Amino acid sequence: MSIREEFEQREQKFMSAFGQLSSQSQGREKPEEPCPIRTAFQLDRERIVYSNAFRRMKNKTQVFLSPLGDEYRTRLTHTLEVAQIARSIARAMHLNEDLTEAIALGHDLGHTPFGHSGETALREVFSESFSHNEQSLRVVEVLENNGEGLNLTSEVRDGILKHSKGYGKIIPDDPNELAATIEGRVVRVADIMAYLNHDLDDAIRSGVIHEDQVPKSCVRVLGQTHSERARTMIRDMVFSSKPLNGELRLNISDKVYSGMTELRKFLYDNVYRSPKVHNEFMKAKVILTELYRYFLDDAAMLEKGLKEMGIESHRFPNVSKDRIVCDFIASMTDRYALNLYTKIFFPSPLV
Repeated sequence: MSIREEFEQREQKFMSAFGQLSSQSQGREKPEEPCPIRTAFQLDRERIVYSNAFRRMKNKTQVFLSPLGDEYRTRLTHTLEVAQIARSIARAMHLNEDLTEAIALGHDLGHTPFGHSGETALREVFSESFSHNEQSLRVVEVLENNGEGLNLTSEVRDGILKHSKGYGKIIPDDPNELAATIEGRVVRVADIMAYLNHDLDDAIRSGVIHEDQVPKSCVRVLGQTHSERARTMIRDMVFSSKPLNGELRLNISDKVYSGMTELRKFLYDNVYRSPKVHNEFMKAKVILTELYRYFLDDAAMLEKGLKEMGIESHRFPNVSKDRIVCDFIASMTDRYALNLYTKIFFPSPLV
């Protein structure tokens, strides 16, 4: 018996009936021999961590432009916080921690530079249906590994695609919006738990808001500090979720759900739409829009940029140019986009 098989047997002993066993994965698009040491989901997690897109997240904006402050969260630190929250919930509920972590680590691989302003820019110039969760799926299925993709399991790819909730309900009613696994659904909620907590933290640190402005009702219910809020939200979902009609239904108590909803509205009204944040994001949107149009017209520069990111366009002979340019723009880090914009559009003094 291999080490992997031993671990798969252990999963059957300690995992809840609602968890996704590694041995019962729906598999990969391209069949491959199982690893003798790692389970299918452990292998997925490592493929994500070693990917180019994962490394690039360290220089992508969460809310505050990452090149301008070392203490603010980036897309990578956000991802790590989501993974930590999701694993804590999965462990407490006896779910598959490896699957949960793999989905969490991969959920934002396709996020644009400059946060959601980059996503807005690509919606306007490329396609109104562009979304970072679908781009994340494209990264792991198509763009990584020189066009071969990472060949992840069906469960991880499904969780990545279904993680995004926009400004909709924290736990949606529409089953079509839910991941196929409970682990994927946990990541969806962990994502919002993470950003509610750390975006508030960063907003106070930056001076966009003052601690006294946070609604008192949110503080009473969720807590005053980062750790108190995280503990409240995690514990509440663990103890509020119950089996119903043979399925584990994730739930949050009315009191905590109300507190989370109020805090999210507060962040949208006072942080994400604040002049300090919004004005910078409008500038970022202009940068990405002009870069997109420039690379549509300059095939040589596009090819050079793609090679720098490990994307070889000849591997996508049937893909339209605007799709390739979109992939290029979405793959950029904040710093790369800023430097490239300066190089292309700023005048260079004659020597």
